[in-house]
Amino acid sequence: MKSLVLAAALLATCPGGAADLPDPLPAMETRPYKHVAGRDLSVDIFRPGPAHPAAGRPAIAFFHGGGWVFGQPAEFHAACRRYARLGFVTFAFSYRLSIKPDGTYPHPDITLVESVKDARSAVRWLRTNAADLGIDPARIVVAGQSAGGELAWATALCDAVNEATDDPAVSPRPDALLLYSSNYNTMEVWADLIMDRRRAEIWSVSPYHNLKAGLPPALAFHGTKDSQVPYFSVQLFATRTRELGNAFELVTFEGRDHYLGEGHAEYARYFDDAILERTDAFLRQLGFMPGPR
Repeated sequence: MKSLVLAAALLATCPGGAADLPDPLPAMETRPYKHVAGRDLSVDIFRPGPAHPAAGRPAIAFFHGGGWVFGQPAEFHAACRRYARLGFVTFAFSYRLSIKPDGTYPHPDITLVESVKDARSAVRWLRTNAADLGIDPARIVVAGQSAGGELAWATALCDAVNEATDDPAVSPRPDALLLYSSNYNTMEVWADLIMDRRRAEIWSVSPYHNLKAGLPPALAFHGTKDSQVPYFSVQLFATRTRELGNAFELVTFEGRDHYLGEGHAEYARYFDDAILERTDAFLRQLGFMPGPR
């Protein structure tokens, strides 16, 4: 299988990186995007400054990791601010986590299925509110780390898993995917634990087991020594999705573990500047990278 090994020295010359950011750090706005099970789920929004158009902007929606139990949207705030300064409208979504108020898990009423429903609702919310948010509904990028990567895939793959209150006429399919140490196969002990008595539903949310043709282009980053999502699971996924004719680019890091940006506190250990510059190149290739007006 062909894969790419990141070369930081080459990426340092890639335009569009942090040194080219034109605007000051954007403020954050928090809105509810969904009401379910007696609670509001929220999204943190970061908008570009006046150097960029006020409408029709590309969007990036981020889903944090944490094994469907832990984590918070703030883990993507630094990345959100970075991409907002480059002209994207960025979103860090919360979603239901399988943890009880006393800190124990799993939650009896929240599994991977509920997390997936929320992710799909989130993309539908973006498209429904595109005009108000100033985004282009045909340029929505969905990104995720670890369990958040599974949620990102689910927006494109898990067609049978939808909130009953969602409008099925609004597509949750993103226009591109960004994956950072993503989960690709929920046939694992931890996911089985979180599914608990509903483990028979685990197939419905497993990216590998719901693969199909016609997926949006995807860029994935993974370490060969990932102790939480084994590298071979990414290789199997890559082989199968490419056989189906999907565009899947895998950037491999020899010797790196699950947190690809270990030691880089700014991005919650998810990634580093070189990884984001490689992400920039992917977005530019797709024609999604905005420029100042």
